[in-house]
Amino acid sequence: MSVCEPSAPRSSALTTDELPVDAAVPRWEIPGWRERFGVLAGVTGRGAGETPFDLGLMTDQPVGAVMQRWRAFRQSLPEFPAQVIAHQVHGDRVVWHDGAEEGWTILDGADGHATNRRGLLLMVTVADCVPVYLLAPGQRAIALLHAGWRGTAAGILERGIDLLEQRTGAVADDLILHAGVAISGPAYQVGVEVMTGVGEPATGQGPWYLDLRAKLARRARELGVPEVSVSGHCAAREAENFFSHRRSRGGDGRMVAYLGLLP
Repeated sequence: MSVCEPSAPRSSALTTDELPVDAAVPRWEIPGWRERFGVLAGVTGRGAGETPFDLGLMTDQPVGAVMQRWRAFRQSLPEFPAQVIAHQVHGDRVVWHDGAEEGWTILDGADGHATNRRGLLLMVTVADCVPVYLLAPGQRAIALLHAGWRGTAAGILERGIDLLEQRTGAVADDLILHAGVAISGPAYQVGVEVMTGVGEPATGQGPWYLDLRAKLARRARELGVPEVSVSGHCAAREAENFFSHRRSRGGDGRMVAYLGLLP
């Protein structure tokens, strides 16, 4: 697969790159969100050591090594005594968390989480799919979505926005969205079934390249979200920083995108 083809048309969303954090574990965070909104929002990285900082829940690596990395990640964020993640299925299920969780909770069959509870860290695993960060600042509520092309086609963005509206009384005009570190359009060659699945035209004989972040950003604008940004990082092109399922042909690790309301 070539990663040098022309990009698909981008949305008018602002490009905001996550910045590396000086921490015990490799983390990249959305600049300004802590100061503006009192939230922590970011994604783990590959890391600079000989052993990649793989946080995949389904991996061929020794379980003990994976759990050690998870402990290091969780301990690096002491503001969040509770964390929630799920076994993802590329669907549209988004779970509301009302504060019952304690410690580390792993759910089955969900691709998104939402809450208004401070000190609860929402997490999804990614390695090309788009982590979508949603924030309702006035209502002090957040949602984090795992959006691959299947989830996008199923309407996970719409489900996440609907859930925030139903639970908090927010409307789309209250929301802020960031589409995070993922594979970029020039690196994401897809078949006609993917293009048509997400409602994009597949003209000519191909090849076709899908900028999924731009697709999600445009859809958010259509739904009325006024402040939309996208990461400029490409998981497939930045092998030194991030994991990519496409680049590695399925052999790479997983990163964890995270979002939490600071206590």
